[in-house]
Amino acid sequence: QVSPVQSGGGSVPTGGSVRLSCVVSKYAVNDNCVAWFRQIPGKDFEGVGGIYLDSGDTYAADFVQGRSTVSQDVSKKTVSLQITNLQPEDTAMYYCVTAACSIVNGLASAVPSSWGQGTQVTVAS
Repeated sequence: QVSPVQSGGGSVPTGGSVRLSCVVSKYAVNDNCVAWFRQIPGKDFEGVGGIYLDSGDTYAADFVQGRSTVSQDVSKKTVSLQITNLQPEDTAMYYCVTAACSIVNGLASAVPSSWGQGTQVTVAS
């Protein structure tokens, strides 16, 4: 299994934006989406958003609704996550994953198969 390769991230000021990219060269047979997760120090992983590969439909967690965009460039095998108006509470390690996505009880669910290496986003207060 070849893992996704991430780029982007770094330190940004409050109110700034960040664009994270994820190059995926191989998918598992059940993968139908690329999802983004994050882990804030001392807390569990939480889903940020994702994109269905066939339809291009996207979803986003409530905490980034209206300030995030997930997109894909099929020719470059790249999925990107852009978040604007970043706040200090967005400081986290962000991961892209190839996954089997579905809607469970009205909520987006992603079962990861392969994880990117992670990229740190630090929002200066």
